[in-house]
Amino acid sequence: PQSAGTDRGVYNGLGAAERGLGMKTLETARLLLTPWREEDAEALYALASDPDIGPMCGWEPHRSVEDSRRIIRDVFSAPEVCAILSRESGTLLGAVGLQPPSEMFPELPATRQRELGYWLGRAYWGHGIMPEAVQALLRYGFGELKLEAVWCSHYDWNRQSRRVIEKCGFRYQFTKKTTNVMNATHETVFYALKREEWDSLHGKKEFV
Repeated sequence: PQSAGTDRGVYNGLGAAERGLGMKTLETARLLLTPWREEDAEALYALASDPDIGPMCGWEPHRSVEDSRRIIRDVFSAPEVCAILSRESGTLLGAVGLQPPSEMFPELPATRQRELGYWLGRAYWGHGIMPEAVQALLRYGFGELKLEAVWCSHYDWNRQSRRVIEKCGFRYQFTKKTTNVMNATHETVFYALKREEWDSLHGKKEFV
């Protein structure tokens, strides 16, 4: 896991007040990035119970609808964590978010940097959905939130995630071993995108 510059739109009838949590709904050509609601639990479980999705991101597959409901309530209710929906059908596709606090760059205030996280249901891989969602959320982050930097990471064997990160303009920083909540250790590749790099790629007019 999208005003995000001049391209943001709020979907009438599915705004933040109706969905109940977090930020405003952001719109792209094909997608809605919208706050989560507990009613999304069944659709979330259908995607996040896939045994291969969670481990690629460092979390355990969801065990039940109630497990998914708890995660929506306790984790996905954070302000900049969004459900990714099909704009045409309203189908849940995955999640994307900007997660504070972050201290990747000690020279910047923690409140002006975020960690980007995302995942997509298996059926929706290979259609350019995640780069579209990430670009919209970055536009919101650098525009409305006035962030100075966003960073992200992937396990070194996760080629799909690497392609998303590279398409969105992030630059390699370093690689190190990390251990996740499942006590699994992986070589993890870290990237960052700073405001001046975003401005260079997209132009400051995005924020006017």
